[in-house]
Amino acid sequence: MLRHEFQPGRLVAGVFLTLAGAMYAGDAGGWWETPWFAVIPVVTVGLFLAGVVGMVSRGIRRRRAVTARRDGADREPAAHA
Repeated sequence: MLRHEFQPGRLVAGVFLTLAGAMYAGDAGGWWETPWFAVIPVVTVGLFLAGVVGMVSRGIRRRRAVTARRDGADREPAAHA
């Protein structure tokens, strides 16, 4: 399996959408009653939080890349023996 970068915003979105699906599945299974409109706030809050987490993650990655680039440019190339 190829490695890929961790994207926490997608994880948050997936958790909230899974929660929405579980709410409807529990209603369909007869375990509890879920009003039809109850999923709307769950999905909305989940997508909002996923966006915030994604922007924070992108900012952190961008800052680390700039810092790494700056630190790498300050160093002298290693002498080959």
